[in-house]
Amino acid sequence: MKLLQEKLAKYDTPQRFMAAGIYPYFRVIQSDQDTEVIINGKKVLMFGSNAYLGLTNHPKVKEAAIEAIKKYGTGCAGSRFLNGTLDLHIQLEKRLAEFVGKEEAIVYSTGFQVNLGVVSCITGREDYILWDELDHASIIEGHRLSFSTKLKYKHNDMESLEKQLQKCAPDKIKLIVIDGVFSMEGDIANLPEIVRLAKQYNASIMVDEAHGIGVLGDHGRGTCNHFGVTNDVDLIMGTFSKSLASIGGFIASDKETINYLRHNSRSYIFSASNTPAATAAAGAALDIMLNEPERIEHLWELTHYALDGFRNMGCEIGHTSTPIIPLFIRNNDLTFLVVKELFDAGIFVNPVVSPAVAPEDTLIRFSLMATHTKAQLDYALETIQKVFKKHHIIQG
Repeated sequence: MKLLQEKLAKYDTPQRFMAAGIYPYFRVIQSDQDTEVIINGKKVLMFGSNAYLGLTNHPKVKEAAIEAIKKYGTGCAGSRFLNGTLDLHIQLEKRLAEFVGKEEAIVYSTGFQVNLGVVSCITGREDYILWDELDHASIIEGHRLSFSTKLKYKHNDMESLEKQLQKCAPDKIKLIVIDGVFSMEGDIANLPEIVRLAKQYNASIMVDEAHGIGVLGDHGRGTCNHFGVTNDVDLIMGTFSKSLASIGGFIASDKETINYLRHNSRSYIFSASNTPAATAAAGAALDIMLNEPERIEHLWELTHYALDGFRNMGCEIGHTSTPIIPLFIRNNDLTFLVVKELFDAGIFVNPVVSPAVAPEDTLIRFSLMATHTKAQLDYALETIQKVFKKHHIIQG
């Protein structure tokens, strides 16, 4: 065996959980992504999806994708930089820029590629990137590729952020990069205070709105809109794989910034274009988001109901105030076991364990869609209460 294979063969953590019958990943779904899905021929309630508005199987979204394939084919066979720009891309970019309140936007092939390509290239060697310790992995990978000095601050801790800002040379660029809504914890960035500090220390701000768009703000415009600080935030990032029911991502900013990124962001220049179907589907989802605000209203009715339910049963849910609800277990093996027992009872939820979080911070990520019914949510709450009591996670 070669040294590389010998090293990699020592990684046997998945096999250990498979042998125990509690491995929870790569569960194969045999149906559309709805509030109820089929896995191994069995119907289970889906409380592990990021489709917050429940649009992935909406007839208008599917029809838009089909019509785009009929007109443009299945792919662009190249990057946006060369032969892969469609009028569809330009139309969607204009709409997204207007939607989030910026001058221009560009579309990437995935949300991960946005953060990777923007954060890695937008600052220089003598500049600074300041990031929340719970930022998404794509932000972390982006700043790892940057030559700038990276300064981490404690999660949503404004005193910690200010201390890091004070370390920065006053005449150098300082970019604060944050999640608007944190993807595992469900809490919201303290944007008003971040904006205040940015003004005080002459820093710029980039907000990842992956989990804010479709959830917060006027017609789902996101966290920046929710707090009324859109004009104070320099770059707004979003993804299509959540509320916009597709695959892809975008960055929106002023014309000069977008012009620079269009010609310097390597994950944009050297990646194949977003497919016609994905682009059209995102546009159709945006139409629905704007025209059916009752979806977001129902999502928030469910969210408040679920938050009250979990708090009343004694679950530890941290500081969440969104449709992303962390149920802290604080034990890796027990988290896997609970996920399996919930699945056996017809509830699909996601485990979040180390190394994604510290071993003492493991949790179950419970997330809501606007298409869930109250009856489905009631069953989930009742089932989780039974399983949690059984394992003494909450008081019996």
